Amino acid sequence: MRTHAHAHPVSHRLWGRMVRTWAAGGILGLAGLGASLAWASPHQPLSDNDILETLPQQSASRAEARRLRQQLARQPQDAATAVALARAYLDQAHQEGDARLAGLGLGALSAWQNLRPESGQVPTEVLVTHGTIAQYLHDFDGAARRLQQALKQDPRHAQAWITLATVRRVQGRYAESSQACEGLKAAGNTVYAAACLAENQSLRGQQASARQTLQGLLKQAEAQGAQGSGLRQWLWTTLAELEERAGQPQAAEAAWQQALAEGREGYVLSAWADFLLHQQRPREVLALLASRADATRSDALLLRLAVAATQAADPRAAGWRGLLQSRFEASAARPEASRVHAREQARFALTVRQSPTEALALAQANLQTQREPADLLLMAEVARAQPNTATRQQALQNLQTLSRQLGVHDARLALP
Repeated sequence: MRTHAHAHPVSHRLWGRMVRTWAAGGILGLAGLGASLAWASPHQPLSDNDILETLPQQSASRAEARRLRQQLARQPQDAATAVALARAYLDQAHQEGDARLAGLGLGALSAWQNLRPESGQVPTEVLVTHGTIAQYLHDFDGAARRLQQALKQDPRHAQAWITLATVRRVQGRYAESSQACEGLKAAGNTVYAAACLAENQSLRGQQASARQTLQGLLKQAEAQGAQGSGLRQWLWTTLAELEERAGQPQAAEAAWQQALAEGREGYVLSAWADFLLHQQRPREVLALLASRADATRSDALLLRLAVAATQAADPRAAGWRGLLQSRFEASAARPEASRVHAREQARFALTVRQSPTEALALAQANLQTQREPADLLLMAEVARAQPNTATRQQALQNLQTLSRQLGVHDARLALP
C-alpha cells in the first residue's frame, strides 16, 4: 500500500512541504542531495547567505541512488553515503507514495541498527535520518527517541527540532511540540519557529493571534520572490487549514488558492481535494485529479478520486474502488500496515464502502498513534453517518474525550 500524501502528513503533513522550501533555496540556500525534507547541518548560519545545508532542488534520480548503493557496498560504514542513500529513498517514497522505499532507506542505515540511539556511537545525521523515516512510517515514539538523542549530540540541529515538533503535534502533544518550536528558534530559524508556534496556537483556539503571525510572516523577506515560493505555499497552507478549523470556508478557500498558485503537488493537492470534498464539491475533485498521470499511481490521490466518484455517482467509482481495495489487501501482509494506513482505510470504509461500523474500528485504531485534526474529523464523520445508533454514540464519546484531552478547537467537529 502506498498511501502517503506528504505526504502526511510531515509532513507527514505540512512540514514536509515546509522543509522543501529550504531545499528550494530559501533562507538556508540549499542545493544538492535528494530528500523530501530539509536536512540541517550542525553549522549555525550567521546570515541569509550562509549555507546551512546542501540539498537538491529535484529528487535524486534512480541512477544516483544506484551510484550511492554501489558506493555504500564498498564502504558500508560511510555515514555520509548511507545518509544520502536513505534520504534518496525517502524522497522517492514521498514522490511515489510507496512506504517500501522508506524501508529501503532504513536498510541503508543498517550499519548502525544494532547500536542503541543513546549509546552516543550513532552519528547525528544517521539519527535524524532514521528518525525522519520512522516518522514517515508512523513510528512516532521511535522517531522522537532518535531525534531527542540527535539533539543531545547537537542542540542546534534545525531539522531535528522541526521534525520533533511535527511528531509531537501529530501525537497531540502540543506543549512538547511548542518546546521543539522554541528549540528551533534557539537554533536561529526564527521564521520557521514562529510559524511552528502559530500552528500550535491555532490548534488550541488562538486563531486571531496565529492568523496575525502567519500573515506577518508572508511579508518577511524570506517569503518574497521566486526563492520564497515554497515558504509562501507552506504559510498559505497553514492559513487555509487554520480558517477551516475556524469555520471560515470562504477565507480558507482564498488561502488555498494562494497556496495552489505556488504549485499543485503533494500535500497541497490532496488537502485542497479534501477541502472540496468537505464542501460537497466532488465533481471539482474529479476535474482536478482524474486527468493527472499520477492520479492512480498515488494512493493518496486515488483515495480522493474514489471518494469523489462515489459522492458524485460517477461510473468510474467502481474501477477506482476496486484498485484501491486491492492495494489495501496487498498491504495487509506487512506488519506495519495497520499503523501506517488506518486513517486511509477508515476513510475508505466510511465514504466508499459505506460501512460506518468498520470505519469506527479503524478510526479508533488510528487514534492510538496519530491525533491530528484530520483524525478527529474522521471520527466526527463516522458519528454523522450513523444517527441514533451505538456506532454514533461510541464515535461521539471518543471524539468528546479526545477533544477535551487535546484542547483542540475545530468548528468542523460540531455535530447536530
